[in-house]
Amino acid sequence: MRIILYTGKGGVGKTSIAAATALRAADMGHSTLVMSTDVAHSLADSFDMELEAEPTPITENLWGQEIDVLKEMQTHWSIVQDWLSALMQWQGMDEVVAEEVAVLPGMEEMVGLLNITHHYDSGQFDTIIVDCAPTGETLRLLSFPEMARWYMRKLFPIERRVATALGPMARGLFNLPVPDPKVFDSIQDLFHRLERMRSILGDPEQSSVRLVMNPEKMVIRETQRTFTYLNLYGYYTDLIVCNRLLPDSVEDGFFKMWKDSQSKYFHLIEEGFAPVPIRVSYLLDREVVGLEPLREMGLSLFEEDDPTAIFYEGSTQTVTREDDGHVMTVNLPFMGREDINLIQHGDELIIQAGQHRRNIVLPRILVDLPVKVARMEGSTLKLKFEDKSPRPRKRNSKTKSS
Repeated sequence: MRIILYTGKGGVGKTSIAAATALRAADMGHSTLVMSTDVAHSLADSFDMELEAEPTPITENLWGQEIDVLKEMQTHWSIVQDWLSALMQWQGMDEVVAEEVAVLPGMEEMVGLLNITHHYDSGQFDTIIVDCAPTGETLRLLSFPEMARWYMRKLFPIERRVATALGPMARGLFNLPVPDPKVFDSIQDLFHRLERMRSILGDPEQSSVRLVMNPEKMVIRETQRTFTYLNLYGYYTDLIVCNRLLPDSVEDGFFKMWKDSQSKYFHLIEEGFAPVPIRVSYLLDREVVGLEPLREMGLSLFEEDDPTAIFYEGSTQTVTREDDGHVMTVNLPFMGREDINLIQHGDELIIQAGQHRRNIVLPRILVDLPVKVARMEGSTLKLKFEDKSPRPRKRNSKTKSS
């Protein structure tokens, strides 16, 4: 099975690109499901038809699904939500407000993504294409399993033991809503589902993320930031889609400045995301709604290539922690062993080697740290950042303290 997640800054056209990719895959014979996990669904509008909470036939080999968030929340979170709501009401919160606050940020999108494991296990489809929420929500969503893993390993066992030991006394003396075993079982079940989803989406042989953007400065910056964090979280990006590029046939003077601007920013896209390949979707002369415009977009985007192929394998950059600092590894297959020049400005790192240039948006942990060592190892650049507060060395058990 092939799983492709499309995300991008709000308004860049990711839903249209996801729908066009799904239609092109179906036309090439793949049994395809395109599903939306965005709370503000627009997938049905893109196909100009009604879609249900279950897979709905669209055309030959293609089904569409808009997740019913309320139903998914009831299935995966209702037991925990009821307890959290009761706890907050016990503390004096209004009942309606307590019901709303008991839903954690990002839960709606997260439970929607759990449908991926259901469809994966069913084996009904060859390809699942996901129209995700805009980049900010998607990053929070994809990082959720990492936070949940820490909670389940560090705090969950302690809380369960405390609730078991002190629960009867707390209920009797203070009428405190103490979580019962069903609450903990529900949390544990949700965690295992998250872990399963994480393992599926983190498998580079079957899952990848595709970033959709327009050739505009603010869009490029946000997409670069998303690209960096996807690498750090262990999700693989196999394709960048530059959408709404003005075609060469548009020569009217009114559009000249716009075309010049797009040309400049497209060059920045090439610098910022290499070696991941970039596909271009040109601005059509009509609204992209319905099967025929989507089919035209998909054919223009992929031509004769299979849209379900993996266009790039591997991670372009990683960050690891060492005793005396952090090491960033950057894949630079297009750079030789020329002298490397580094320019660090805020959260941006510019790498210049000969005629080649690469722009990287640094994760927050590296923003204020200077590069101490930079060296090429084959086609890989290793950057060692000087840590202002290195980890204390572990004391040898045989060493006597003074």
